[in-house]
Amino acid sequence: MKRLLPKSLFGQTLLVLVAGLIVSLLAGSWIYTLDREQAVRAVGGFGAAQRITNLTKLVQEAPREWRERIVAGLSDQNFRVSLSAQPPAIVPNDEDAAVAQAIKEFLIDQLSLAPGRQPRVSASPPDGAVFGGRGPMMGPGPMMHGFRGFGGFGGFRDLQVAVPLPDGQWLSFATALPESGSAFSRQFLLSMGIMAIVILVVSVWAVRRVTAPLAAVSAAAERLGNDLNAPPMPETGTIETRQASHAFNTMQARLRGLIENRTRMLAAISHDLRTPLTLLRLRAENVENPQERDKMLATIAEMDSMIGETLQFARDEATTGLRRPTDIAALVQSIVDDMADAGLPVKMELTEPIVYECRPDALKRAIRNLLDNAVKYGKAASVAIQPTPKTIEIVIDDEGPGIPEQELSRVFDPFYRLEESRSRETGGVGLGLAIAQSIVQAHRGELVLSNRPTAGLRAQIVLPR
Repeated sequence: MKRLLPKSLFGQTLLVLVAGLIVSLLAGSWIYTLDREQAVRAVGGFGAAQRITNLTKLVQEAPREWRERIVAGLSDQNFRVSLSAQPPAIVPNDEDAAVAQAIKEFLIDQLSLAPGRQPRVSASPPDGAVFGGRGPMMGPGPMMHGFRGFGGFGGFRDLQVAVPLPDGQWLSFATALPESGSAFSRQFLLSMGIMAIVILVVSVWAVRRVTAPLAAVSAAAERLGNDLNAPPMPETGTIETRQASHAFNTMQARLRGLIENRTRMLAAISHDLRTPLTLLRLRAENVENPQERDKMLATIAEMDSMIGETLQFARDEATTGLRRPTDIAALVQSIVDDMADAGLPVKMELTEPIVYECRPDALKRAIRNLLDNAVKYGKAASVAIQPTPKTIEIVIDDEGPGIPEQELSRVFDPFYRLEESRSRETGGVGLGLAIAQSIVQAHRGELVLSNRPTAGLRAQIVLPR
């Protein structure tokens, strides 16, 4: 069930609104149906009661010998009137007791009937005795055949009323009360559909307007991860949106200031340290013992290299050069050719041109650092580029001993070196992998190290297209 639910805030909010809309429409339709049925039944019952009242008054005021002819003239196919000396057997129906009681009270009030002369009223389904055949109220006759046909319609309910006359006779009526019929007519469904579409469109617009600032914050965060000098977010929209945008811009400014301060501090430290290092180098040149002199100069050179690479690492993290379309295959091939010309055991599989928008100088440095490590600590390096529809993978394999599994994540830490393979004699200061990872992450990519099943280490750069 959770798999079917939308994962975005826009989808979930819209789903809640649409679900509420459907529930409200169903509830509204149900209430409308009940109210409509009650209104139609009430109007039909009032009309029938009014007609019965008028006809009863007419029969009461007429001479006794005229009543039979008047009753015969009042009867028609849809409204049957009869006159009898005995009260008809009318069985009240519980289904429409409210309608029958309302009609009964209306007749008592309009005809001013005494308490002992109560009318009898029953509202029953259309398959009752009135329209289904011979009943106690209606005798056999040609008129009943018309009632049978009329009573076959399911949209009506039979109404039976018997009113006592002052001389002891009973005036009986048989007619039908209209029901509401089908509540979901074509016009009703069309109007509800149009209303639902209008509300849905407005809901989509409103939800998108509310969630759009969140998408803008997400895009700004992604830009910040790729470029610390990205333009600030526009502080527009609602109060909450403006507050979030202002807080984000303040955070970006502080991060930029921290990086700049760190770079300036490292530059100052580098400048201040290189002056005494130069003096040490001059004094070391005057040492008479050649072995001691060479060791001192090597230590000074190592310190100077560490200072230079540390400063360059800080500058690379703070610098975001312009990106431009670059042939990744040609870029990697140029690095491999340069290292092969220098006599290093590096080779590359032939690859079709792959154009990728990147910072070519930075990406070139990251790949060169990985190849240098592969050659220094893995004897030889081979490169392969594996393009996929969504990524570009640059795989660098070596033939060395690999790295212990527990150390694979730590080697990316600045200045971290393995005791056996990353010693000072090799010339490394522990920044090569950290620099490569920083550059790859600046391209929204990922650098993964893993030991090969056979032998050696695999460095895999995964760049998103």
